[in-house]
Amino acid sequence: MAKNNIPESQSINQLGSGTVIKGDIKSNGDFRIDGTLIGTIESKGKIVIGASGNVEGEITCQNAVISGSIKVKINVAELLELKSSSKFSGEIATNKLAIEPGAKFSGTCNMSDPGLKEIKPLVKNDPIKEKST
Repeated sequence: MAKNNIPESQSINQLGSGTVIKGDIKSNGDFRIDGTLIGTIESKGKIVIGASGNVEGEITCQNAVISGSIKVKINVAELLELKSSSKFSGEIATNKLAIEPGAKFSGTCNMSDPGLKEIKPLVKNDPIKEKST
């Protein structure tokens, strides 16, 4: 029986080191890339880019862990992790972002959480200004 509407038999897919794919990939399960993908990948699960992995194109997924080199437009519904060995260039749209020291990042990032409302800054009297008058 499925828990939280997630099928029990999600597949785990892998693109091995030394393999190059030009095209589009769609997956209902997790996907690991240790080779090279030139194109788009869409997954309802987690995408892991290994240290030898390279991606150029677009990535859409639930969660992502990046250790390799990517030049992409990436859309992650939950958490994007850039490991210390990662080299990222492109556009990020995610809910949460974790960047380890040593990771290379060049591009733009848009973070949003639909559940959060805009927080207005509190305006307090400045005690230093009050004493000087």
